[in-house]
Amino acid sequence: MKKREHITRQRRLEALTGYAFVTPQLIGFILLVLIPLINVFIYSFHNKNMLYGTNLYVGLSNYEKLFTGDKLFWKTLGNTFRFSILLVPLNLVLSFLLALYLGERLFGSRYIRTVIFLPVVTSGVAWAIVWKYLLQSGTAGPINYFLSKVGITGPNWLTDKNWAMISVVINRVLKNLGTNVLIFLGAVMNMPQDVIEAARLDGANEWAVIRRIKLPLLMPTVLMVTIVTMIGSMRVFDTIRLMTDGGPEGSTMVLVYYIYHQAFKMFNTGYASAIAVILFIIVLLLTILQWTLRKKVSHYEDA
Repeated sequence: MKKREHITRQRRLEALTGYAFVTPQLIGFILLVLIPLINVFIYSFHNKNMLYGTNLYVGLSNYEKLFTGDKLFWKTLGNTFRFSILLVPLNLVLSFLLALYLGERLFGSRYIRTVIFLPVVTSGVAWAIVWKYLLQSGTAGPINYFLSKVGITGPNWLTDKNWAMISVVINRVLKNLGTNVLIFLGAVMNMPQDVIEAARLDGANEWAVIRRIKLPLLMPTVLMVTIVTMIGSMRVFDTIRLMTDGGPEGSTMVLVYYIYHQAFKMFNTGYASAIAVILFIIVLLLTILQWTLRKKVSHYEDA
């Protein structure tokens, strides 16, 4: 009887210890994530203006204005998808190929690993400011200066609407490439080498090994990295704010920056909340779509 009571007491103590570790995280989540998220949904149904202190319930008026009367919203929505469509495939392909190269421990692997991860640990603000200097128009910027030395006239990278988005995308790819390379490299190092060696002994060339063996093995990782990179591309802000400020002519204004513009420049908190809800729904739908495809992509191809 005493032994049973001792075991019960021990289990309760272990449970209390577990709750003690979880409770601070749970409280932080409720105060800093859940309550603000609920408030965003509530504010989206109000005409809330921080400058004038108004807070009037308007129902679906903010959403009606978004979809029928705000042309800038549709432009920023298009810019957001354009940014993601350019960034995600480029980031995935480069990080995947670099991880395969580093996994083979070929020449310079140690130095390449260091170089590509340095931007990740660099401050995003410092990174954006440095690149804004490098991409200055004319020959004031180092990049255009070196291009002029080889007879190439560099464009106005950040003030030309045809180049601004591309410049921001490349900057963002280089900034976060190391994180995805590290994730892919971990998956590459854990692949069953006997399967790969067997394929090579059967006469498969390197491209066939990558396409039929390595890529199917890495598909769960590819799916996870795609979701994370897609969500990250949807909430880019600091790079846009510091490099282009949404210009030129709104060509780089994305949804997160538009939320900031409406909330902290125009002080339309209610309208900004409605935009935030739309962004939340878009990210949620994209995540669900990609997650439901995981079983279809996580398989071996038939030879």
